[in-house]
Amino acid sequence: MTWRGALRERARAILKLNDPPWRIAAALAVGVFVSCTPFYGFQTLLSLVVATVFRLSKATVLVGTWLNLPWFAPLVYGAALWVGGRLVPDAPGVASEVGALLAASGSFSWPRVVAVLQNLSVPLLVGTTVVGAVAGLATYVVALGVLRRRQARGMMGP
Repeated sequence: MTWRGALRERARAILKLNDPPWRIAAALAVGVFVSCTPFYGFQTLLSLVVATVFRLSKATVLVGTWLNLPWFAPLVYGAALWVGGRLVPDAPGVASEVGALLAASGSFSWPRVVAVLQNLSVPLLVGTTVVGAVAGLATYVVALGVLRRRQARGMMGP
């Protein structure tokens, strides 16, 4: 089975959940929010913890988390750094920090990388929170509309 087929089957399984549409949409939104966090590599584990704490469908939260595919990550984190750089008042020049790091990519020094990451951590955390909240809210609104229409047509589970 291809990855598209597997994703399609998971989406069908979500539509047959016994949860009300608002709860399924909320689980997807939480997953999308978690997918925007800067904890790349730990997002699956984090989403399982959040789903357990809030008693949401783990499968649905995971689907939301996995919507942020690796090739979207540069766009998400780039937008997050842009937003965070504008919202954190004493943030050093985010663009110049990233630019300097990339310009010196031929001669990386770990102390320099650590210094840049320290300068970017607060703007990145603030930016990913804002970007994640906006993406999660958009996911909730769209998913809730789709799920309610499917429920009205009788295309969802009981």
